[in-house]
Amino acid sequence: MVGMDPEFRLDTQLCFALYTASRKVTSAYREPLKAIGLTYPQYLVMLVLWEQDHRSVRQLGETLALDSGTLSPLLRRVEAAGFVTRRRSEQDERSVVISLTDAGRALQEPAAGMQRELLDELDMSPRDRKTLHMLAQKLCHVL
Repeated sequence: MVGMDPEFRLDTQLCFALYTASRKVTSAYREPLKAIGLTYPQYLVMLVLWEQDHRSVRQLGETLALDSGTLSPLLRRVEAAGFVTRRRSEQDERSVVISLTDAGRALQEPAAGMQRELLDELDMSPRDRKTLHMLAQKLCHVL
C-alpha cells in the first residue's frame, strides 16, 4: 500500500520477531530433547524440578506461567515416562507435590550437555545472550 507507515510493516514488528525467534528456538530443541526422551514443555518442567525438587502443581504452574488445564496433562505424560512422581502433600491434602525420580534426576546431565551444545551453536556472545534474556524478562514483566 502506498504511503504505508514503515512501523506497520511485518518486518518491523517486535511481536513477529519474537514469535519467529520463539518458534525457531523451540524447533532447535526438538531433536536433541527427543534423544533424551523429552518434549520442550516437559523439559521446562524438568528444569524447574532440577532447580528445586518437590514442587506443588500450583508452584510449577506459577513458575512456568501455565494453567492447570495445560499443566496437568503435561505432568501425567512426564509421570508416565517415569521421570516424576505425583503425591498428595502431607501438610495439605488438597495439594499435589511433584518429585523427581532417579530416572528424572539422571536426565539432568545429558540435558545440560544438550543445552551447552545449543548455546555454542548460537552466534551470540555471552553478553548478548544475557542482554537478550534480560530484555525478554523485562517484556514479560510489563505485559
